[in-house]
Amino acid sequence: MYLPRTAARKTTNTSLLATARSFTTTRKMGSSSEIPSFPFKRASGLEPPAEFARLRKTDPVSQVKLYDGSTAWLVTKYKDVCQVATDQRLSKERRRPGFPEFSDGGKAAAKQRPTFVDEDPPEHMRHRGMVESWFTPENIRSMQPYIDNTVKDLLDKMESKGFSEGPVDLVESFALPVPSYIIYTILGVPFEDLEFLTHQNAVRTNGSSTAREASSAAEGLLRYLDELVEKRMKEPKKDLISQLVTEQVHKGNLEKADAVQMAFLLLVAGNATMVNMIALGVVTLAQHPEQLAELKANPAKWAGPFVEELCRYHTASAMAIKRTTKEDVEIGGKLIKAHQGIIASNQSANRDEDIFENPDKFDMHRKWPKEDPLGFGYGEHRCIAEHLAKTELKTVFSQLYKKFPDLKIAQPIREIQYSPLHRDVGIEKLPVTW
Repeated sequence: MYLPRTAARKTTNTSLLATARSFTTTRKMGSSSEIPSFPFKRASGLEPPAEFARLRKTDPVSQVKLYDGSTAWLVTKYKDVCQVATDQRLSKERRRPGFPEFSDGGKAAAKQRPTFVDEDPPEHMRHRGMVESWFTPENIRSMQPYIDNTVKDLLDKMESKGFSEGPVDLVESFALPVPSYIIYTILGVPFEDLEFLTHQNAVRTNGSSTAREASSAAEGLLRYLDELVEKRMKEPKKDLISQLVTEQVHKGNLEKADAVQMAFLLLVAGNATMVNMIALGVVTLAQHPEQLAELKANPAKWAGPFVEELCRYHTASAMAIKRTTKEDVEIGGKLIKAHQGIIASNQSANRDEDIFENPDKFDMHRKWPKEDPLGFGYGEHRCIAEHLAKTELKTVFSQLYKKFPDLKIAQPIREIQYSPLHRDVGIEKLPVTW
């Protein structure tokens, strides 16, 4: 097509500008080998990856390479992470093109029936709303006596067992069963099955389990829940699964298979995170004896602030804010094309110097900014069980040191068995005495 010289020059300049912008915003950086691999490894057992601090200062929105050679965008600053969590031009649906996965197992899981955590509006809020009443602050307050008794009973069991034959693993004896027993009771799992399910879930999430063992444990949990849903369809009780059956499945709003998947999600989603947070809290207090002394002296005053700071400082669910773009989107000054994956690091955002004063310092006396920490996410996908999780943690740290004021970790902190460095921060075994 013929264009006048001035029009041709204008078109050429526009094309060059577009090309330049595309080059700077997509950051091909010459070859994929120059793009860092993600997930990054933690700097140590307890410390977040060093790359986050560098990227927040130099390149807050940048490309990373995933396990299969594909690339995604990594977002590291607080305000940009919040945008990712709320921008309706981004999708949580894992089957969409470009959605970032960290393993073949993740890709396989993306093909299964989705639950509300992997849905966009309006389905997300419709399905989430089916169970949300169980996790409101009001309902969690009504559960406080049961939570208190669960923690007390497990501590009593630890005490009666003693440590005459050697240190006790706090993870196995206490941190694991506390959140497990509570969520299983909400779901309606019979008491006699609690230990079996807790063991199955431990095998599913334990970093030392083989892939086959973990997969087999997950399948066993699904079979169990399928049978439990079937029982509740015939004989409903006063529990979450019974409510799903009577109000949703029987009325045609939900298929039985969807109810099973939703129960499985609630059973496993935050369990490993809660286990890790209890163990991490004990280690963190051992590192900060002055704050431990204050907590021991007045748990009613300090358990709450301690838990708030713990959930910011150790972001034990740090890789869940993932999206893919439905259209071109600008984030942090970078143009991200449609169908490209985004990983928004709430772990990095919780250490953002522009939001939190001295973010690398653990301080339960912290003066909080107007912004919330992002340990439980942000926006409509914020963790549904946040109030339950915080209540459990506050209860644990209100009672633990009352029961065992001389609780000590039975090995040097550097020798603790932490989760693999490329995974969420966690502790697999924590030997203690008292």
